[in-house]
Amino acid sequence: MKFPKVHSLEEIANLLNCEFIGDKNFEVLGMNEIHVVEPGDIVFVDHPKYYDKALQSAATIVLINKKVDCPEGKALLISDDPFRDFNTLTKHFKPFQFANVSISSSAEIGEGTFIQPNSFIGNHVKIGKNCLIHSNVSIYDYTVIGDNVIIHAGTILGADAFYYKKRPEGFDQLISGGRVVIEDNVGIGALCTIDKGVTGDTTIGEGTKLDNQVHVGHDTIIGKKCLIASQTGIAGCVVIEDEVTIWGQVGTTSGITIGAKAVIMGQTGVTKSVEGGKSYFGTPIEESREKLKQLANIKKIPEILNKLK
Repeated sequence: MKFPKVHSLEEIANLLNCEFIGDKNFEVLGMNEIHVVEPGDIVFVDHPKYYDKALQSAATIVLINKKVDCPEGKALLISDDPFRDFNTLTKHFKPFQFANVSISSSAEIGEGTFIQPNSFIGNHVKIGKNCLIHSNVSIYDYTVIGDNVIIHAGTILGADAFYYKKRPEGFDQLISGGRVVIEDNVGIGALCTIDKGVTGDTTIGEGTKLDNQVHVGHDTIIGKKCLIASQTGIAGCVVIEDEVTIWGQVGTTSGITIGAKAVIMGQTGVTKSVEGGKSYFGTPIEESREKLKQLANIKKIPEILNKLK
């Protein structure tokens, strides 16, 4: 997430009421999670296990809960609670905007696009040409939709990421300030839910088709011309490359990659990254031929035991 203008390190430190290490005029351009950071971004880290990863990332400003040596060319923001202060920045630069109409006056809707009754189009939404938005669809703020997109009834684009920090008093939510981006010629079935990124984009690539009741987690990137069947649940920060087929009731863990043209058979649990161009099945996931051989061999166990008597 980029800020509307460039800020100095000192300005950000004053906003957070925290100490800083580095040139007070050090430029701050935005904030992002570690997997999408760029130079000029703030990244937060609040556990020693991840200090090195954050300090060595592309981010040039690190919001951290301990004074450490500052890498050359970077700056530090010293906070007693980086998670809380990352939320402070999101609320400051991407505050919630109340809406009192069904279609926001700031929304941009292309020629030939039809929006059925009872749908909600939020602030700063962009919808391309020749789209069809069926009834009871909710499109949250800043969502971007390309041309020739069909979205069926009851679908929600842009709900918050499922991202929490456990505290003694309960769970503290990491506030989402990212977007959902739907490219051209995408089809989305009824009752799908696609969460926005925490700071970046959740993206559905050109020509991809989602069946009914598919969930896509925050910051996930789905490539072009994929097919995803009903009741599939895709976790956050997943990369699904082009022309992948995922059949019904598949679930994935977060942070994995499914290679191009892979086929994931129904009810598979995608517990790790898998190569493209192959078919997979089962939990834990394996190539489908191997898994089906194992299942066939299991059926032979009673016969083998009888022979051993």
